[in-house]
Amino acid sequence: MCGIVGYVGARDSSPILLDGLRRLEYRGYDSAGIAICAPDGTIQIRKSEGKLAKLVESLNGGAPRGTLGIGHTRWATHGAPNDTNAHPHGDCTGRLAVVHNGIVENYDELRSELRAQGHKFVSETDTEVLAHLIEDAAKRVHSTDKPRLAAAVADALRRVRGTFAIGVISLDDPG
Repeated sequence: MCGIVGYVGARDSSPILLDGLRRLEYRGYDSAGIAICAPDGTIQIRKSEGKLAKLVESLNGGAPRGTLGIGHTRWATHGAPNDTNAHPHGDCTGRLAVVHNGIVENYDELRSELRAQGHKFVSETDTEVLAHLIEDAAKRVHSTDKPRLAAAVADALRRVRGTFAIGVISLDDPG
């Protein structure tokens, strides 16, 4: 069963996210990952097929640093359990990352449409479709009543059929 954790605050987020993922291990999963808004202005994504211990081992004490991040444990629904299909997933620009629990029922249709617009996909997941949808919506959305990311997510999700929960971080709206 998938699980989502997130953190925004003053402390380094990696240890907090990894601890949160540890607390979700009892639910069962086939991969784990984290995405951090790093001080150098990038989103650092680290993910691994298998148990959380494999992700931690791959970090080798060098987890990305930053005070904003999301984490995920995945139970495969679309795409095989492997490093590429593990969450989080980014968009084409590298400016946002998404984690997702649930099913996007119309992901094939949305993926085809986004590919026709020039979006490049690297995974087989329905989650990556959400990242590209939000990227696309962020180009169009100008909001004065809520943060731009929230407006872009709301706009993108209007097109999605299914049942799901998501977590999203963006370098353009890091709060």
